[in-house]
Amino acid sequence: MTDENKPGEPTFEHSLAELEAVVHDLEEGQLGLAEALACYEAGVKHLKHCYQLLEAAERKIELLTGVSDDGTPCTEPFDEASEPLAESAGRRRRPKSARPPAQVDPAEPTDRDVDA
Repeated sequence: MTDENKPGEPTFEHSLAELEAVVHDLEEGQLGLAEALACYEAGVKHLKHCYQLLEAAERKIELLTGVSDDGTPCTEPFDEASEPLAESAGRRRRPKSARPPAQVDPAEPTDRDVDA
């Protein structure tokens, strides 16, 4: 993802590490009020930067819409007009294709057959 960064901007990984450090420092509760506020503001900047990089990556993703009869994946470009990443987190998952349930041999022990 470094190609999305402007020269001098931190990478996603760097911003995420800085954000985690901020969270750790704030959770410890050892900072004074002014230092905690400055730390929080820096964390918000890193969070926004991470979201920007994730949204840029999201725009590049092609959605898998299915598989043709010969096994070739069918894709379509990601819809850039869709809602931002922060609003859609967790809602983009597509259901798995319907597969017949695996055949279970009644003679085979399963995890549920363990004696307590």
